[in-house]
Amino acid sequence: MITRLRYCFSVILFTLCFTVFAQDFSISGKVVDANGSPIELANVIISVENGNTFFKGTSTGDRGFFKLENLSKTTYFIKISYIGYEDFDQKIILEGNLDLKIIQLQEIPESLDEVTVIARKPTLTRKPDRRIFNIENTALTEGSTLGVLKSTPGVIVSESSINIKSAPAAVYINNRKVQLTNEELIQLFENAPANSIKSIEVITNPPASYDADSGAVINIIMSKNLITGYRGSVFTNYTQGVFPRYNAGTSHYFKNDKINLNVNYSYTNKKINRDQDDTVNYLDNSNEIDQIWESNVNRNTWSETHNLNLNFDYYIDERNTLSLTSTGLYLPYFKYKIKNNTNITDDNQNFLSRFTADNLSRDDKYNIGSDLTFKHDFKNDASLTFNAHYTIYDYQRNQNVLSNFFDQNNMFDDSSEFKTLANQKTNIVTGKVDYNLPIDETSSFDAGIKYSNVKTDSDITRLDIIGGSEVINTDNTDAFNYDENVFAAYSNYSKSWDKWDLNIGLRVEQTNIEGESLTLSETNTQDYLNWFPNASLSHQISEDVSAKVNYKRSITRPSYTDLNPFTFFLNENTVVLGNPNLVPTYFDHYVIGTTFLDHFTIEAYYDNYDGDIVELPRQNNQTNVIAYTPTNLDKKTEYGFDFAFENYITDRWYLYAVTSFYNITEESDFGEGFIKQDQWSNYSVLQNVLFLLEDNSLNVNLTLTWVGKNLQQFQTIEDRLVSELSISKSVFNKKGVISLAIDDIFNLQDYDSSVQYLNQSSRSFVDSDNRFIKLGFRYNFGNTKLKTNAPDPDEEEREERKRLEDN
Repeated sequence: MITRLRYCFSVILFTLCFTVFAQDFSISGKVVDANGSPIELANVIISVENGNTFFKGTSTGDRGFFKLENLSKTTYFIKISYIGYEDFDQKIILEGNLDLKIIQLQEIPESLDEVTVIARKPTLTRKPDRRIFNIENTALTEGSTLGVLKSTPGVIVSESSINIKSAPAAVYINNRKVQLTNEELIQLFENAPANSIKSIEVITNPPASYDADSGAVINIIMSKNLITGYRGSVFTNYTQGVFPRYNAGTSHYFKNDKINLNVNYSYTNKKINRDQDDTVNYLDNSNEIDQIWESNVNRNTWSETHNLNLNFDYYIDERNTLSLTSTGLYLPYFKYKIKNNTNITDDNQNFLSRFTADNLSRDDKYNIGSDLTFKHDFKNDASLTFNAHYTIYDYQRNQNVLSNFFDQNNMFDDSSEFKTLANQKTNIVTGKVDYNLPIDETSSFDAGIKYSNVKTDSDITRLDIIGGSEVINTDNTDAFNYDENVFAAYSNYSKSWDKWDLNIGLRVEQTNIEGESLTLSETNTQDYLNWFPNASLSHQISEDVSAKVNYKRSITRPSYTDLNPFTFFLNENTVVLGNPNLVPTYFDHYVIGTTFLDHFTIEAYYDNYDGDIVELPRQNNQTNVIAYTPTNLDKKTEYGFDFAFENYITDRWYLYAVTSFYNITEESDFGEGFIKQDQWSNYSVLQNVLFLLEDNSLNVNLTLTWVGKNLQQFQTIEDRLVSELSISKSVFNKKGVISLAIDDIFNLQDYDSSVQYLNQSSRSFVDSDNRFIKLGFRYNFGNTKLKTNAPDPDEEEREERKRLEDN
């Protein structure tokens, strides 16, 4: 104890001395690999007292540069390390600003069967515009990509969306946008292994190189294989919710001096249950209750899904790389069955009538997106990248709806039946060129251009079943063609000096949209040119305190489904409507914050939405029909305060905690009158990660997320608690991993919602199939006889002996 106190006192005294006598010297440099490529997120640590006392540390940026500032004249010991590479150690006598120039790390020259990769702990790196969750070679990589996202601070994964706090996030892989719907993304990531993920970037203020419709971004950075040779894995999972679910898959990796290949395949078979209780109060002209419709809805979904992901890099030479990535989703079987029983009463709960509506849908779809990228690195560290992308999406739905109506005496009265045939084919083509120029070790310039085109041809046919015959309902049959073109250009500049970091950018986009309803003979065109600036500024006030300020402007364009004037009937009294009069949403995001003592962060933010696009359930009190219709709100604002803490409490216990208090205000005029609602809410996360046993082979992750009562699209969502527990254990000499996950431990994840404004009055309770136990197993294998690119000393010795004997 005395020794520990003496050690702590020495460190404090040493730090105070350096603070008093600081002369603001610095140590900088650039870390690269054997090919001269920059190494990002390498650890750089300087120590004193013969390297035994840690003093200060940092990590390299995306171009391999690092800089340690506020140093005094003395002797340091510097250590630079990165997984899979030998450490760099050097003694430094600092007498002024020191530039170490280029520091080259060498790969560990051992074959696969000799390399022991020690599991590290996840780390969180903060930058002015993003947080980087580093998970490479941690226990998290033994699970799924979706599991990693759920463990990433600041990311919320719900049943049908991936959000950064309350805002939907655009998802990128290696800085390339994934053109999948939220449901498809969740399905893909649930089956994709995480063992090739390097880090997750949560970008709250994306630079100008990202599309203007990327308000917040999750960028999944994949690691390159460090070891030459082949390795692979197989996995399977069994999940028991209301019904059992199964999935299995395999991953394969291969690397030599010219290629890097990663292929993942998975198959999923599942049945998902959902129960929902709805109450709609239909009102008279005085907004008093006329009728009460209480519905009990049960929905079951059966599906079989195939996912295939390919990543291929071909190193033409040390300066030129050709890459191909492709993501495919094929859904050959999808059955969607809804059973709806609705009781109709008067305002005194006297029974009037009821009806049942059974909906059976069968879907067939596939979605394939591919990127071809060529990158050239210049001798001055500049780079030029060409990218081409193509996505094809094909979707078909065959729906049958049968409704039975019963009178006041609960006797059968009448029935109706109809079929809906819906088809959609979408093609997305993009091309872009990006140029990156490091001006010097502290500044860089980026510029680029991009073109994208989205074409969608869709049609819907309603067939009413009358007397056993199918009759086309021409009023609800249509074909719709959508054509969107976006031309974009951007520039971005970043600079670091003294204790400041600056990043400013500007993006300009010209949008041309045409939507044509062939049956209705309606054409909607939109043409607009917009400028999207962004800026990030941070300042290191002292060794323990930093401050930042961010600004970002972005856009959300109405999708083709939003603009499509189709009326899609879920049953005779529930429809989904498009709105051809929608306009884009413009979003302004402001943040000011500070980080202190390395572990605490406080931020204040303000968001302004101009014309926010929301899908509102609007009840028609004359026809008793609920229509889900996309609408532009007149105004929406959100502001709040975030408080975060993250640290390793001990070597085996990582803690992340955040709480956010925020206010949402929504305003709009629906024609019946002006409405304004606002709500204060709290969002809090407590995440605990434990690394147990001597070899850290047993890992436990418990995450609790509290989502307080909040306002979403004029709906009040009540409190809920999301709870997740995951346990993983390495077995078979760390070649296998057994995992157990439990979701919704306390059964508090389902929620109530209500609508109460003007002539709208309804409430709902949703019981999703989100309480389950999941058991998984993964086994890793590989040809451990394959060697790295490093020469084999024994083989060299044999060759030398043979050469001497031949002489």
